Amino acid sequence: MNQKATLKYGEKSYSMPIVEGTYGEQAFDVRSLRKDTGLITLDSGYMNTGSTKSQITYINGEEGVLLYRGYPIEQLAEASTFVETSYLLIYGELPTPTQLQAFSELLTYHSMLHEDMRHLYDGFPSNAHPMAILSSMVSALSAYYPDSLEPDTHDEHHIGRVLSKVRTIAAFTYQKQHGRPVAYPRNELNYCANFLHMMFSHPAEQTYEPDPELVKALNVLLILHADHEQNCSTSTVRLVGSSRANLYAAISAGISALWGPLHGGANQAVIGMLEEIRAEGGDCSAFIRQVKNRERRLMGFGHRVYKNFDPRASILKTYADRLLSHLELKDELFDIARQLEEVALSDEFFIDRQLYPNVDFYSGILYRAMGIPTEMFTVMFAIGRIPGWIAHWKEMMEDPDLRIGRPRQIYMGAKRRDYVSTEERHPRSP
Repeated sequence: MNQKATLKYGEKSYSMPIVEGTYGEQAFDVRSLRKDTGLITLDSGYMNTGSTKSQITYINGEEGVLLYRGYPIEQLAEASTFVETSYLLIYGELPTPTQLQAFSELLTYHSMLHEDMRHLYDGFPSNAHPMAILSSMVSALSAYYPDSLEPDTHDEHHIGRVLSKVRTIAAFTYQKQHGRPVAYPRNELNYCANFLHMMFSHPAEQTYEPDPELVKALNVLLILHADHEQNCSTSTVRLVGSSRANLYAAISAGISALWGPLHGGANQAVIGMLEEIRAEGGDCSAFIRQVKNRERRLMGFGHRVYKNFDPRASILKTYADRLLSHLELKDELFDIARQLEEVALSDEFFIDRQLYPNVDFYSGILYRAMGIPTEMFTVMFAIGRIPGWIAHWKEMMEDPDLRIGRPRQIYMGAKRRDYVSTEERHPRSP
């Protein structure tokens, strides 16, 4: 039965179809609203606007549920790898052993950068932010693979290139900024192990062999960041891609959107907050009082979507405990983080406001334990989010109803007025 809603405006009534999702979520279909009524909807931040129908990711913020293509994030984090999860997101199903091997080999084959691209690093200042370099280098890939500029080109080689080369670009950026020669990828290593090798190898030292516990932790971190529905950066990828811009251009735009401190920079802010508490003597109770008095801001708690515990945070807390124990690290920041979490989960102030730890709260601790510097945290977020961006771009490009994104606005400026010459202009009264 096709449900409809009725909008009454003036003397007329207008019928709107109701679209229902897999789990019963519903939406008014307003695509013909302006044509039928002359009106548009106004929704700052698109908080109540669905831009598309998608089969990729499902979130239930009230119950703390996150599914990739129907698979619970908890199961994928425990049993899958980042490469397998990437295949799932991009192609819709878990790969067979043969498909997984072919996909892994594709990523291995495309892990190297064109040697001319390596020279591009010489043009960046030594203090350039890694996200600026990442966005620029991904955009430059379209210059080295011009066949990507053809409309509707989304073959597996472009998908493999951007997913594989982004880790090489990131690792090269880190090495160059530390004045060291780059470490080329090693074909015998898997995706995450290869990244750690490229990040931390040093030519004057013995061959770097990635710790399996670090590799597992990195796989989990990247899986948990792989997609999160229609967030700012994913929506940016879709909006840019809706003009039929090539994959590299769309991904580069997503990286720039992710760079914003309100989006991908949140885990950096968490580390900054913990460092401030430590510098002030490590007194969490004093900090909490300041938060309650609105004198300080609590970073890494609460989420626009989740009104319960972020399921990704639960997983990362376990891996943070596990990795710090394995590495035998005594990290004051992690101790402070645990104190903050204990307070937040027991204090009515935070419970009433549904301020639970989110994924950013623990991801920074894990990256810090792995030796990844704070300025690289958002880059790590971007590496993890690449398969989700690819999946949404691919889904959109294969949609027969694809239309270029073109939001409307309500104009609030001056009415029509005539040009006045410079000599005739006079200061306006305050």
